[in-house]
Amino acid sequence: MLGTQIATYISDATQVTDLISKMDALDNFFNPQASALSLRNKRMEILGSNIANAGTPNFKARDIDFATEYKTALGNNTVATTQPLHLASLGGASGTGAQSLYRVPVSPSLDGNTVELHVEQLQFAENATHYEASLQFLQERIRGLRSALRGE
Repeated sequence: MLGTQIATYISDATQVTDLISKMDALDNFFNPQASALSLRNKRMEILGSNIANAGTPNFKARDIDFATEYKTALGNNTVATTQPLHLASLGGASGTGAQSLYRVPVSPSLDGNTVELHVEQLQFAENATHYEASLQFLQERIRGLRSALRGE
């Protein structure tokens, strides 16, 4: 009887280990797109805040460096650069998990506000397009996984 209980326990432990392994594989499968969506969403919030505060005196426009944050989210903290100024940090931080940088204005305003509405709107539209592309990539991954499960 004790031998049967031990065998059942070992079998259950093996099944749990197999399930955890499969869950890790799914995490690895979806992580790149999920991380991109999360970062794009955070960037959209920051850019939206910049646009909303375009008339606020002394407001400092912020942004995140998507490429650096994406590499960090995927667990690779080194980013290859071809020029010394690529991905140069402007400083600043937020408690959002993503490094928030302060944007340096091309033409600063007299009231200390660094938001340049045309730049923010362009960045917002570009980020929205990238968000949609990331969402499409994620949908394609899900579609491919469904096809594989169905044996198609």
